[in-house]
Parts: sequence; C-alpha cells; structure tokens
Amino acid sequence: MTARSPITTHVLDTRTGLPAVAMAIELESLVHDQWRSLGHGVTDANGRITDILPSDFSLSSGRYRMTFATGPYFQLQAVTHFYPRVVIEFEVHAASEHYHIPLLISPFGYSTYRGS
Repeated sequence: MTARSPITTHVLDTRTGLPAVAMAIELESLVHDQWRSLGHGVTDANGRITDILPSDFSLSSGRYRMTFATGPYFQLQAVTHFYPRVVIEFEVHAASEHYHIPLLISPFGYSTYRGS
C-alpha cells in the first residue's frame, strides 16, 4: 500500500451524487495564535486529496483547519450556491493517528464528520 498523508480528505457533491472534482483545498495549522499554511491541493477524479502533506510529515497535537473553495467549484458548473467556501476546523489529539476529513456538499448546505 502506498504511504499517504496523515491528513486526507474526500468531497462528495450530494447534488449529483458524484465526487467533487477539481475543488481547491488549503490545510493550515494554528501556531502561536496564527494560522500557518501546511499544504494545498485540488481534488482528483474521485474527489480526494491523499497527498496534501508528505507521508512522512510529523503531525503534532493541535488545531488545524481545511478551507474548501466551494464557490469556484460551483461557479465552474454554473450552479447558484450560498457558501463561497467551507472552513472545517478540527483538533488533533493523537498525532500518530490518521485524520480523514470528508465533506458532503450541495449548493445550499454541507456536512462533515471524522472519517477513517
């Protein structure tokens, strides 16, 4: 099995029931009350980003956030939408674990949970 980033994501467009392809995402960590960019990427044909961080990245406990560029994603499809971006802030408690942050989106709503 190929090594993967300690933090990954998957975006599903519930409007179509398909992966959200070509959505830009940024990952940041909170360091001394300042957000610091750790990586960014664009979802693949399966709506996933598995390499937003190098597989050997040393994850530490703390607060992180992922910002999903939902507005540009829907604009490319000429779909009226309400949320120009979705920001998911989360805490890493066990740095040795893998953190998967899925996002279910539609033009007028979204949902998330800690995946596996």
